[in-house]
Amino acid sequence: MDNTHIPGTSVSLPDKVRDTLRPAAASLPESGIIELVNYGREKKDLIPLWVGEGDQPTASFICDAATQALNDGQTYYTWQRGIPPLRQALADYYQRHFQVQTGPERIIVTGSGMQGMMEALQATVGAGDEVVVVSPVWPNIYACVHMQQATARSVPLRQSDQGWTLDMDELVSLCNAKTKAIYINSPGNPSGWMMSEEQMLALRDFARARGLWILSDEVYGKFSYEKRAISSFLQICSEDDQLIVCNSFSKNWAMTGWRVGWVVIPPSLGQVFENLVQYNTSGVPEFLQRGCVAAAEQGDELLKEQIARATAGREIVSRELARVSSVVFTPPAGAFYLFFRVEGEPDCVALAKRLVDSANVGVAPGSAFGLGGTGFLRICFLASESTLVEAMRRLVKTLGG
Repeated sequence: MDNTHIPGTSVSLPDKVRDTLRPAAASLPESGIIELVNYGREKKDLIPLWVGEGDQPTASFICDAATQALNDGQTYYTWQRGIPPLRQALADYYQRHFQVQTGPERIIVTGSGMQGMMEALQATVGAGDEVVVVSPVWPNIYACVHMQQATARSVPLRQSDQGWTLDMDELVSLCNAKTKAIYINSPGNPSGWMMSEEQMLALRDFARARGLWILSDEVYGKFSYEKRAISSFLQICSEDDQLIVCNSFSKNWAMTGWRVGWVVIPPSLGQVFENLVQYNTSGVPEFLQRGCVAAAEQGDELLKEQIARATAGREIVSRELARVSSVVFTPPAGAFYLFFRVEGEPDCVALAKRLVDSANVGVAPGSAFGLGGTGFLRICFLASESTLVEAMRRLVKTLGG
């Protein structure tokens, strides 16, 4: 199914201003998530579960490393590809956690996972091209494709008692002569869907046969509630495959505000991505990268704590919302979101605003996540037990549990 519409509310501009702008920029809508955040962000005692981050600040050992680098004067231009110690630390991270030998020459540090995905699309997709996107999904991917004057074609996940599922035949059928890339976010935001190992292998083989790029967004790669031998495309692809993996420091190590991410690319694209970094930002500040080195090298215990908090949060939210007969959901296989709908409440934006007003809890409307998200709400459960218990008490009361 074609889906050239980007989820969100259109921006109002005077015609004389709009006519001077690139149509791709002028037509970008406000994020449907941020629209809700702006609606309720100043409400007293509101519990915010609408954005994709936990409620803990970055750990002191990470902040201390960045502060020390700042005090040491590491404030100059630096390596466009990322400082060598950070790229090596990330290569070691993949070896420890995924048993993948990914040399530092394949790793490029970016100004957030968001920028990493934008640069991946800048490298692979242009005007008139198409990208197949598994949806519902993080809405920024639609905007990234749109800015490249390309078209996103959405293949919908479907919800059942067995969870969210993908029809591979449907995905394949959407690929045509204009298709350049397939975007996969697994574990997925907002649904918590995880692509099966069999489907990952099938997609790898299909992409190889058709000469397509796989753009794999793996920022939630460690947040899985199922034991799997394969969870990253890096585990099944060769270094010469048309694969770009995007990741971020945001989720693993509670560093959302740092805006540092990375991509893993084929070795032959090193100079291409160095150029893209140069012309987009001219590099990530070195003192921030020094904090990231500390996270990647010393943050395994913190990562375990993050996963444990998400696992506990998943249990609390699932248990409490199951008390409401009108609430329909399947426990997520991965990530740290619960995606649910309320029977008799088709307008998820209106319902989300009502929950802000009546329950004093902020959730994200599913319509912000594109095809398949309408009618749903998303809760981020990477929060403390006390916060989630109180939030669920308010929601259950308001929804009639």
